Amino acid sequence: MTYKIENREFAGDSKLIRILLLTGSPGVGKTTVLLKTVEALKAKGYSLGGMVSREVRSCGTRVGFEILDLADNKTGWLAHVNQKTGPRIGRYHVNLEDLKNVGVKAIMEAVEKADVIVIDEIGPMELCSEDFKDAVRRAVKSEKLMICTVHRKTKDKLVEEVKTRMDSELFTVTYKNRSFLHSIITNKALSFLSKQ
Repeated sequence: MTYKIENREFAGDSKLIRILLLTGSPGVGKTTVLLKTVEALKAKGYSLGGMVSREVRSCGTRVGFEILDLADNKTGWLAHVNQKTGPRIGRYHVNLEDLKNVGVKAIMEAVEKADVIVIDEIGPMELCSEDFKDAVRRAVKSEKLMICTVHRKTKDKLVEEVKTRMDSELFTVTYKNRSFLHSIITNKALSFLSKQ
């Protein structure tokens, strides 16, 4: 049996997985698994671009989340407790301007230039931005390898569309598998990249 996915033909069970999604409880290590995978793929000579979100703490207390552009290391604020404007998620306001100028820009440049598109994360804060949603859609349409973290409880049409695609696979990061899961993700990624 043969079927098509985004103008690509696959036979039987040999479908090519190209969207690798990581989910799990907050603080379990999704970003760490993703970053270990990024380093492993860089070591193999592949170019990676996109955005990573990192927790920022002050005096032991989380004060916000920073965005990092993987290609040029430019940073901005995704959300902060002292941010006065923007959509409110919990005790943080989302910085839509930095999300657009750092995060969205990083994703769009990865669509154009990188071998692998990285998005950390597709979650409630990021999904406040229509520009971010558009960038994710363009990344999905690019047919490039994508490695993304997805917020575990996010109920959003875009997230459901990406999760249920035939060319995507969802991995749940746990305390038991987080030390070796990056190896599995890396092998899946290399399997796709070797067929390009």
